[in-house]
Amino acid sequence: MNYSTLNQTIAPQAEGDCLLLAIYQDKQLSNAATAIDQASGGAISDCLAFGDFTGKLGETQRLYTLDQVKCTRVVLVGCGEQAKYDVFALKKATKQALAATQSDAISTIVSYLGDDLADNSQAVIMQSVLGAADNDYQFTEHKSEDSAQAKQQLSIAFSDHQEALDASLNTAAAMALGCQLSRDLGNQPGNVCTPSYLADTAIGMAQDFDALSVDVLEEADMEKLGMGSFLAVSQGSDQPGKMVILNYQGAADAEQAPIALVGKGVTFDTGGISLKPGASMDEMKFDMLGAASVLGTLKACAEMQLPINIVGVLAAAENMPSARATRPGDIVTSMSGKTIEILNTDAEGRLVLCDALTYVGKYKPRLVIDIATLTGACIVALGHEICALLSNEQSLADDILRSGNTIGDQAWQLPMNDDYQSQLKSAHADIGNIGGKSAGTITAACFLGHFTKDYRWAHLDIAGTAWQGKDATGRPVPLLTQFLIDQV
Repeated sequence: MNYSTLNQTIAPQAEGDCLLLAIYQDKQLSNAATAIDQASGGAISDCLAFGDFTGKLGETQRLYTLDQVKCTRVVLVGCGEQAKYDVFALKKATKQALAATQSDAISTIVSYLGDDLADNSQAVIMQSVLGAADNDYQFTEHKSEDSAQAKQQLSIAFSDHQEALDASLNTAAAMALGCQLSRDLGNQPGNVCTPSYLADTAIGMAQDFDALSVDVLEEADMEKLGMGSFLAVSQGSDQPGKMVILNYQGAADAEQAPIALVGKGVTFDTGGISLKPGASMDEMKFDMLGAASVLGTLKACAEMQLPINIVGVLAAAENMPSARATRPGDIVTSMSGKTIEILNTDAEGRLVLCDALTYVGKYKPRLVIDIATLTGACIVALGHEICALLSNEQSLADDILRSGNTIGDQAWQLPMNDDYQSQLKSAHADIGNIGGKSAGTITAACFLGHFTKDYRWAHLDIAGTAWQGKDATGRPVPLLTQFLIDQV
């Protein structure tokens, strides 16, 4: 999908193959729909009089060759109750409308779905682009026949200063590209997207953007650094683990303390010796989506040349059962010096993350956010709509929540206090890697909290939001990117 802005308030004069118009519930016309209705001698009103289309969210109705209207097709898009119509409903409406217009004969589309939200042009453009990109996304790399749809051109009509429109469009397009990268990585099978593949992807990004540089720690490097926790996960696999560090220098002041993003990158998770059930194990290729979201966010920031310094760390490993694999009950020493009793090898994400969180302290970051598909308990608590947020500083948590609400990629804060620490006690080591059946998302964060005491830190558990069914979603790239924008 290609995007452009159109500083055009006169809907009948817009040119293209298809015009998108908002119709609210109970057949209420938007401003642009009213203009088209008047220009066409009441064609829209006549259509609505049949009662087949009522304006409920998700409905579409196509009209052809209306008098005095330059676009050859008009699609009426149901947008629900007008009082509840906002930029997030706009995103859904855009996605639904474009799904109804996917045809080789329709290449240029003009959207007036946001014309009644004139007080928030930047958000209208952002959500229009994100909705269009979500609908347009296809992963066909491993199809023997090319089933990809032809690319379309979407023009977003809005009355505002063109310079402001173009700046918003550039930001939105960059965010969409970041989401696409995250989704592409997540949708790759485990035999393609290995730790080495993630490292190569990061190296390729650094070749594309002057502000990016990459270092890769091999297992031998991690052994010298004392990363016994990370290596306890990767040692069972023939695929070598990688700690990938990306430095984005966007600020004018090279000495500006960076914001650090640390992503869990378990490229396939069998559970190790604590083997997972076979049903849906294919989806465990998605266990690297924390790392994929870090790469996607850095790509978005590099595309928009965001003036901020960022360190991204990918803790990339494969969790496999083998004669070399860690056993339940093994005790390892983390980079911090803290010893860990591995009571369940399927609680491996926190084991790779804790050494990454210790390592990232060397950069003296302003703050650190880790992102991980960490616990099934998160899905039980919050389902697939909202990710879990836990933090050691309330002001940081508030900032992340605010950014999520701004962009429509929401988080919900869970408690994390010392009352939960007793669940992580170990009889033979400093700490156990699981905390029992109750409060699984919270105790996982409490475990990570042992390694983040030297800086401001937040944890995002994206187990419920990072993929749906068999498809990666690109979340939480919008949330992370918006948060970084808000920090500038």
